[in-house]
Amino acid sequence: MPSPWSKPLDIDRLSRSGAEFDFDIPLADLPRLGARSVGIGGSVRGAVRFGRRSGTAVADLSLTGAAALQCQRCMQPMEWPVQSTVRVALLASAAEASALPEEIEPMLAPEGRISIADLVEEELLLALPIVPLHEGGGCAAAPGTPTGAQEAREPATQRPFARLGDLLSHK
Repeated sequence: MPSPWSKPLDIDRLSRSGAEFDFDIPLADLPRLGARSVGIGGSVRGAVRFGRRSGTAVADLSLTGAAALQCQRCMQPMEWPVQSTVRVALLASAAEASALPEEIEPMLAPEGRISIADLVEEELLLALPIVPLHEGGGCAAAPGTPTGAQEAREPATQRPFARLGDLLSHK
């Protein structure tokens, strides 16, 4: 049985009535996020309120949560905080986007329908990093173990004759 937030909703009816929905969505249930990030976890919660601005259907979306991602440098899990508030214009065609003010994000709503999951997923695709990395290079490698990036910059010094003196003195 599909979750209520994954069902397509009629945007004209929602925007005329000023409908408002609260949601709590596991990120693993959003297919486009899963295709982009291996093993994504966590969840986001928030609210969406539909309305009309200058004759255009809009959705005011606010969400907060944390995404569990995998650092692409050290391959260890990391948490990425997510907090966003955005107004999205729900459009029937891409041609309508040119008439929008710059502060309103356009989003296509095919056949006048959209799901809350589509709104949330679109915003998360913009908010999450394409290549997740620990901030400031603070990867979770074992103490004293250089990360792959450090190994590339600092090659191990080879000293083939370092113990030769010890060997010769024992004769």
